[in-house]
Amino acid sequence: MGNSAKVLSTPKNLQVLYEDNHIIVVNKRPGDIVQGDKTGDTPLSEIVKEYLKVKHNKPGNVYLGVVHRLDRPTSGLVVFSKTSKALPRLNKLFSEKKAKKTYWAVVKETPPKDEDTLIHWLKRNPKQNKSYAHIKEVEDSKKAILDYRLVKKLNSYFLLEIDLKTGRHHQIRSQLTAIGCPIKGDLKYGFSRSNKDASIHLHARTLSFVHPVKKEELTFIAPLPKGPIWDACS
Repeated sequence: MGNSAKVLSTPKNLQVLYEDNHIIVVNKRPGDIVQGDKTGDTPLSEIVKEYLKVKHNKPGNVYLGVVHRLDRPTSGLVVFSKTSKALPRLNKLFSEKKAKKTYWAVVKETPPKDEDTLIHWLKRNPKQNKSYAHIKEVEDSKKAILDYRLVKKLNSYFLLEIDLKTGRHHQIRSQLTAIGCPIKGDLKYGFSRSNKDASIHLHARTLSFVHPVKKEELTFIAPLPKGPIWDACS
């Protein structure tokens, strides 16, 4: 019953923000899974393939490369590669942190400062699928850095913009919890209750990178999910 309000992406309602011969950029809905996992749910990658197959009337299999991922309850920008030429170039771009990403997060508690750089050491617990933030380096931990700034004060919440400097497992969720600001709906990281649709209020808002083939600078902004709190953010 708790997931009754959830709308997942399908080939018919896919939110395509950009497409050319080499890449396709979509606005992922909360609940969409980017790549297949043990749940067996249809991943976004397969939905995009089906969309392309129908749109371009392709008889055989459609090539699609997964470049990066977003956590399942998170929404926002996801880039896929449509050609084997573009995929390694995009992978390199993302691994070398040449793709600039900002996220929007809604938190209930007042952040300690209006803007700050957070540095933690994240240690992943695979059994819990959770990362714990430490102030000092611990065994098997990875350094995590982000900048945040307070963008807007809502009635009961605060909208933060996050600029990721490293790309660690559950990094934003873990680091914001470490400063006492868990993301709205994120039970796993200490928020008091879940959202009805099992989403969390974390959205991959902007993405800029140089096109892997055309070499031109591209910038995308993902529309916010529907809902009273996100509506108040815009």
